[in-house]
Amino acid sequence: MHKESHNGEARDNISSKDVLRDDILLDVRGLKKYFPILGGVFRRPVGWIKAVDGVDFFIRKGETLGLVGESGCGKTTTGKCVLYLEEPTGGEIRFRSNGTWTNVSKRTISGLRREMQVIFQDPYSSLSPRMKVADIVGEPLEAQGLRNRSARYERVEALLAAVGLGHHHMGRYPHEFSGGQRQRIGIARALALNPSLIICDEPVSALDVSIQAQVLNLLEDLQEQFGLTYLFIAHDLSVVQHVSDRVAVMYLGKIVEMAEVGLLFEEPKHPYTEALFSAIPVPDPDFQYEQVVLEGDVPSPANPPEGCHFHPRCRFKQDICCREEPVLQSLDGTGHFVACHFKDELKLAGIPMENGR
Repeated sequence: MHKESHNGEARDNISSKDVLRDDILLDVRGLKKYFPILGGVFRRPVGWIKAVDGVDFFIRKGETLGLVGESGCGKTTTGKCVLYLEEPTGGEIRFRSNGTWTNVSKRTISGLRREMQVIFQDPYSSLSPRMKVADIVGEPLEAQGLRNRSARYERVEALLAAVGLGHHHMGRYPHEFSGGQRQRIGIARALALNPSLIICDEPVSALDVSIQAQVLNLLEDLQEQFGLTYLFIAHDLSVVQHVSDRVAVMYLGKIVEMAEVGLLFEEPKHPYTEALFSAIPVPDPDFQYEQVVLEGDVPSPANPPEGCHFHPRCRFKQDICCREEPVLQSLDGTGHFVACHFKDELKLAGIPMENGR
């Protein structure tokens, strides 16, 4: 398996060898999203917040790509840009629709809404309190041309059954449900148009721990049943470990490491990934590991450091790290991509994978 790099030549190689394959559904290259900092009397831009700053990845049909990182690293903004809920500043997003590549843009996104949907983080604020469940789940169908009320009713009833709810829930309002039930309604709405790709924006982080496992298992069952592809955004690494096939780690608007989930967790190659993993409690009293404590705070995306963005907090930094930005490169064609000048020399500690994942 191969992946893109921030290096243009590497991306060309990926395009010719991998992205043209029939199993690739989404191809993102050089994605950027800058937000203006307004100042002065006339509120003109005086700077830019680089929320997403050159992100490359692709997702295969039927797989789950986990996207992890600290709060504020650009995960959610990346997902919103893929769906054009936020218009990208730069880069290219391509989606394979009916076997044909389509560039995602303001002009084409309306025609792709059927195939690209989202599950939001907060299941309460993403549902209109003035609408009944039947109307919430049925609204995408009506917006896409299904005007027949009885046909829409049958479709909504089938969608609710797929997520574990019954027809007797159709006449209720969102405030009459628990958090887990509200998220199931959000999932049913995302499934309404039979999408190929669903952006899961921290879909369980607002739920009780006792409910999280139920929703995660539901998402996995639906993926198998409907052949769905997920971009799963989260900050809980144990959740990502459970649901993902591959994982991309973001730091300050950039992807610093990508690999198969087992390879990434057991053999991390970027110091930031190692620090994230060291914070995960391992339920094994015999497992010994060193807690990696990062110094300082995450730099401001409005003024990121020169060279490697992680070097102010890295315990392995050298002079080159302060001068040159590392590119995302493959380790011997293994599908393990790392943006670090010393990826071949560092011996970092991982954590054991759970049984079955």
